[in-house]
Amino acid sequence: MYEPAGRHVRSLAFLWPAFVASTASEIAAQFAKQFTGLAVGEDEATAPEPEWATPHRLALELKTVRLRDFSTAEHRRSPALLCAPFALHGAALCDLAVGHSLVGALREAGLAHLYVTDWRSASADMGSLGIDDYLADLNVLVDEIGPPVDLIGLCQGGFMALIYAARFPAKVRKLVLAAAPIDIAAATSALSALAEASPLAVFHELVRLGDGLVPGRQVLKFWSPESLAAEDIHALLETDAALGSPAFSRLEAVFRSWYAWTLDLPGVFFLEAVERLYKRNELAGGNFVALGKTIELATLTLPLFLLAARDDELVAPQQLFAVERLVGTAPHDLRKATAPCRHLGLFMGKHALQAVWPGVARWLAAPPAATADHVENQFLRAS
Repeated sequence: MYEPAGRHVRSLAFLWPAFVASTASEIAAQFAKQFTGLAVGEDEATAPEPEWATPHRLALELKTVRLRDFSTAEHRRSPALLCAPFALHGAALCDLAVGHSLVGALREAGLAHLYVTDWRSASADMGSLGIDDYLADLNVLVDEIGPPVDLIGLCQGGFMALIYAARFPAKVRKLVLAAAPIDIAAATSALSALAEASPLAVFHELVRLGDGLVPGRQVLKFWSPESLAAEDIHALLETDAALGSPAFSRLEAVFRSWYAWTLDLPGVFFLEAVERLYKRNELAGGNFVALGKTIELATLTLPLFLLAARDDELVAPQQLFAVERLVGTAPHDLRKATAPCRHLGLFMGKHALQAVWPGVARWLAAPPAATADHVENQFLRAS
């Protein structure tokens, strides 16, 4: 999910009548009334699925996810898997356009064996799928690629990547977490504040209204402005093209196409993420159970890179950097960096892609025991 800086008051204002209700049932009723009002117009034509900027092939298709293969070299080694967010917007956020593609930046930096998880919008019969179901399918993708893999988790895909690495440590060589919400108690963000202030009844009512799903098109109407200002798009993409120029107009159109297409989420997956990760903070607290085992982050000793966005609207950098004290990774195998950008700018912004991510790629390419000595700090501002 994404909203421009300073605009989270829209979603809070939407929920305010629910907050002043005295009982959970009244809260749910207020929410239903307002959400149903916003849902007017759901018969409008669905936005087309965004195109990907970089040529690739589909390596595997499951009901929940497509595995996209962006590999370029015949001699493949140290495969990397980008675990994209499974949230309101699609995985094409990491391959938006030439010059604004994380896939392109990593390939140019030398990651020739690269894959992306393209999570699919949930169909009507998928409402009962939970986090375990998606972890199991992520495991299928890793086995298809051939472990061990370098796992790169983006935003919500970061908590999936961290859980997976802790559950299957032998299948992951190195782990990168970028703008991932891990320890919700470490600091407050607009998203964590909204989750904390909203009674669970509100989230259950959202799923009920979606007949077991979280309907992306309707959620977008109250989470973010229906139409982003060109200035917001220009700022987060960090483009050199001038506002109003033909070059920027083309880029703006591509972004708006990506932004307009949304995913429906399984209700169970959504409610588990809200309650277990945001409300109870189970992952940081050591109480999260995944595929039958408690996730003990202290036993995770993999080389780890933590990358935050300084001006992140959704994930406070402290929510990510708290991982340093939760895992068992040795200090010489752990890197932290902060990029001077907003949340989406970390994955789409021209500066972040040119100046920050190549350093991550170099860290991935370096031998695990020597990563701290071999990563160039020229463009990374250590936190």
